[in-house]
Amino acid sequence: MGLVQGFLPFIVFALLGERAGPFWAAAAATLVAAGLALRGRAQGRSAKLLELGTLVLFAALAAWCWAAGGALPLFTARLVVDGGLLAITLLSLALGQPFTLQYAREQVPEAWWTHPGFLRVNRVITAVWALAFAIMVAADAAPLLIPGFPPLAAAAAIVVALAGAIGFTIWYPRAQRAAAAKG
Repeated sequence: MGLVQGFLPFIVFALLGERAGPFWAAAAATLVAAGLALRGRAQGRSAKLLELGTLVLFAALAAWCWAAGGALPLFTARLVVDGGLLAITLLSLALGQPFTLQYAREQVPEAWWTHPGFLRVNRVITAVWALAFAIMVAADAAPLLIPGFPPLAAAAAIVVALAGAIGFTIWYPRAQRAAAAKG
């Protein structure tokens, strides 16, 4: 559930963007991100990179929309959000702390936290998420850059990318445990 909660501000933004516009969607996502970060601290957890990055991303987007008088097109806001998510993911990999690692550690005994296989699995899963986010950025940019590009094709690419990343996140650790058990 932890990783799903980490994406909750993005879900809020996606659900509200069409109805309320980029400013209100970003403002709501900022509040959700702040709530998640505060809740984690209240539970004694250290702040997660995804939570902090998300809070900064949505706060900056809300401020940008406010400064622009709410005139930021939704497609542009989506591109900024997905690009920010890709940047957070790539930063976590560059820092040697794949964003999935912080969530995975909540589900396994501490003895596994530094195991090379555990770390490799999280690097691979985070890299797959980075690929999914890169596809999302390309799908967001396509209607802006290619005249006549069907928005439905962009939406379908985003859904397929997310479904693929979710499926891989569920499948890959199980496959690696099964392979390790065989020997």
